[in-house]
Amino acid sequence: MSNEFDPAAMISRFQERAKAVKNRGIPPVEGPERRAFVERAKVDYMDYAMLGDAKAELADGILTLTIDLRGGNKE
Repeated sequence: MSNEFDPAAMISRFQERAKAVKNRGIPPVEGPERRAFVERAKVDYMDYAMLGDAKAELADGILTLTIDLRGGNKE
């Protein structure tokens, strides 16, 4: 699988997913269902955005994702 797997392409897909979640509309639901949908979208966006910002390394069949959660200046 490692010969076919492209970590950079995976990261790109997560970036696309984050944009899609951020830009998708809210279905015509009300009350608790609406709140649940909005909260789920926030969590989905956060997850996809973090993975989209990850640095990926594939070595000896092991995928390592590094995500800097410190914020501010990235070194």
